[in-house]
Amino acid sequence: MTILGATGSVGTSTLDLIERDPQTFRVEALTAHGDVAGLAAAARRTRAALAVIGDAKLGPQLAEMLADTDTETAAGADAIAEAAARGADWTMAAIVGCAGLRPVMAALAAGGCVALANKESLVSAGAIVMEAARSHGATLLPVDSEHNAIFQCFDAAAPDRVRRIILTASGGPFRTRSRAEMAAVTPAQAVRHPNWSMGAKISVDSATMMNKGLELIEAHHLFPVGLDRIEILVHPQSVIHSMVEYCDGSILAQLGTPDMRTPIAHALAWPQRMAAPVERLDFAKVGRFDFEAPDPERFPAIGLARAAIEAGGARPAVLNAANEVAVAAFLAGRIGFLDIAAIVCETLDRYDPPAPDSLDAVLAVDGEARAVAGRMMEGLAA
Repeated sequence: MTILGATGSVGTSTLDLIERDPQTFRVEALTAHGDVAGLAAAARRTRAALAVIGDAKLGPQLAEMLADTDTETAAGADAIAEAAARGADWTMAAIVGCAGLRPVMAALAAGGCVALANKESLVSAGAIVMEAARSHGATLLPVDSEHNAIFQCFDAAAPDRVRRIILTASGGPFRTRSRAEMAAVTPAQAVRHPNWSMGAKISVDSATMMNKGLELIEAHHLFPVGLDRIEILVHPQSVIHSMVEYCDGSILAQLGTPDMRTPIAHALAWPQRMAAPVERLDFAKVGRFDFEAPDPERFPAIGLARAAIEAGGARPAVLNAANEVAVAAFLAGRIGFLDIAAIVCETLDRYDPPAPDSLDAVLAVDGEARAVAGRMMEGLAA
């Protein structure tokens, strides 16, 4: 197996599971962008055949840290894609952002099983990614808790019998705040999710609810029922991870404590099941399930995402690129929280390229959209 993004939140949760059963899992490759110490430690513990650090400047340091092991080392973005292409039976794709797209495509080309935790790949290049999976005979397993929940409830043999898919959302840390209150929130507040332990970028996406917009686009590609049959519902307890309603009125839901090790374990063992060290769900302790519709005025990101996938073409790739740039700027203290959606909206207004038909074309759209979004931020700073 290979873990792309081994030192991030999903990567470390995956390592936690496989290290509990070292006789079952053999690690082919581990990658990370800049956490050289974390990568070296994980490679040493798992006796990985290969460790790759994305920041090329850290290559010599990684090699030195693993010099007394049998682990091969490499560095740079190309080396990460090469690691993904080594033909592991099972690959966890957990690199955050569009940076994970090329490695995902490389893993799919190898024809194995790809557990997809990188939602941005499907957002930016959904049709291309899905066609790559089909043409190479690869298996694509969704790891996002919502899409994994749908996967467990969805009858892929009869999608016409599905009345609707309901993506649940926690609502994030600012679910009850007014727009005026959200204007003053800080990065530290935005990354403090009430239920889930996630990386900074994904936590901010949850706070803006852009993550649910991205997941809407992802679900559209994974589950062919049509956009009009995919809904979003706020469920603050984060116990029901998503639901599928059928034509007879039955609604199937996947429930569990908010712990990413559950969907990861499902993907690791699929089509079987494996034990996971997660807290058992105590219904008496939960007590109640609450639901509410998302507020499009306070959280415009969902509407931006739905409009982008409805328009199709390059719009989802532009949306994703602009959001990544804006979130990074917010985390760096360069823009305000409400500026994130505003920058995405403005970038979509100013940049509308033709639909990309290849990986290189998607990456070109991504690069130009980032440049446009960057200019938007310069205007805000001025």
